[in-house]
Amino acid sequence: MTNIEFEHKTAIERLVALMKMLRNKNFGCPWDLEQSIESLIPFTLEEVYEVVDAIEKKDMVELEDELGDLLFQVVFYAQIAQEEGLFNFDDVANAITNKLVRRHPHVFPEGEVTNFGTKPKISSDQVVINWELIKKEEKEEKLARKTSESAANGIESVLDDISRAMPALERSRKIQRRAANVGFDWQEILPVVSKLKEEVEELEEAISNGNSAAIESELGDVLFAAVNIARHTNVDPESALRNANSRFENRFKWIEAKLQTDGKSITEMNLQQLDQLWEEAKFNGL
Repeated sequence: MTNIEFEHKTAIERLVALMKMLRNKNFGCPWDLEQSIESLIPFTLEEVYEVVDAIEKKDMVELEDELGDLLFQVVFYAQIAQEEGLFNFDDVANAITNKLVRRHPHVFPEGEVTNFGTKPKISSDQVVINWELIKKEEKEEKLARKTSESAANGIESVLDDISRAMPALERSRKIQRRAANVGFDWQEILPVVSKLKEEVEELEEAISNGNSAAIESELGDVLFAAVNIARHTNVDPESALRNANSRFENRFKWIEAKLQTDGKSITEMNLQQLDQLWEEAKFNGL
């Protein structure tokens, strides 16, 4: 491919072409050639979190860069899949385009892009409800296409298609939302809070008994109950935890800096002194 041919391609076409070069068996990059769909998983997760970090820092220059890295992951997967005869980048793009048209009937009446142009008469809450209903219909269609042999492998569940690879907090929220959609949910917040208190008491009992397996189990229940509270209060648990991490980090660094200014080391302080400094950090708005 000549430079002129390369430069006349669209931005996405250049990226796809570049990915093919990197995976060229004769002249490509040894590291890229070693990768598989499975081996890319940790890198993809890392890129997602770096995108989130850039957004939270409101660093738009970094966000542009990180979104490029994330897009490269998609192209990477598509190239490997194409080599294995599974699908290619166009298939990925077409699949999400068709899905978005299908799941936005209020924007594309009768599922036709050519019908675009009528102002939607629907609230954002109703959009979410409709989205879940359409997803449910899609899932039922997929199940209907299964062979009788594969369908006989076990009882079908509304939770079956929730990915086990997603972060545990988000997966907890998805599981709870899916269960709530079929009526398995509290209608008020107070019982949810009571459940969290109950789980904390059971964790305390497990700790007092020194049973490590029970401690792990009960701690998991505490976290699951906390996610339930987040869901009922419309709080993103992942965002809440990231913010808590950030607050701790800022306060801890403030303590380190203050002690350094006073010519002291954090290792010289006892817990009571550190706790007092912690309260000072909070008083200073950290």
